[in-house]
Amino acid sequence: MLSYLIFGSTYAFAAAVQPGPLQTYIISQTLKKGWRSTLPAAFAPVISDIPILVLVLFLLNTMPAGFITILRVTGGLFLVYLAFRAFRSWQQYKTDEAVSDGPGQQTLFNAVLVNLLNPNPYLGWSLIMGPLFLEGCRSGPANGIALIASFYLTMILTLAGIIILFGFARRFGPKVSKVLIGLSSFVLLVFGIYQLYLGIKSIVTV
Repeated sequence: MLSYLIFGSTYAFAAAVQPGPLQTYIISQTLKKGWRSTLPAAFAPVISDIPILVLVLFLLNTMPAGFITILRVTGGLFLVYLAFRAFRSWQQYKTDEAVSDGPGQQTLFNAVLVNLLNPNPYLGWSLIMGPLFLEGCRSGPANGIALIASFYLTMILTLAGIIILFGFARRFGPKVSKVLIGLSSFVLLVFGIYQLYLGIKSIVTV
């Protein structure tokens, strides 16, 4: 169970600090309206991921067992790719660059909509979290629950931290954000290699 807790929390952290549509929207609304008004948006991934999770798990359950191994290898490659993108973002990040205001008013509904239109949750659940969740449930339901709980708890806390950080320290916030992006690049690379190892190991032992 510990491995599922660690993976869920670290992958959520890496995903939460990655530059993307949801993060851009949250940061822009924080700079525009303050952290108190934006804080509910930290719960957006929990709400938006429900239909995504149901759809992906239904499709994965109809696939042959070998397909999960293929997804694991693909997911590992995808994580390595995300690590490379995070590293590039870290290199190009400008700590003195102001974040432009996002469109629309700040509400939890808008944040959920932004995340529903974001391809990253679909890719993450179909290539990484979905196969790992099914694997964990097969070995014990507690493993799957631990993965989901640690993932969303870390996601909410990290997004809330980003909101508060940019709300209280606009000048210091971007510097911390750059450090987090660099850290997420390393975390994504480690887990990408780990996913590839497990996928290749499954193929070799067949």
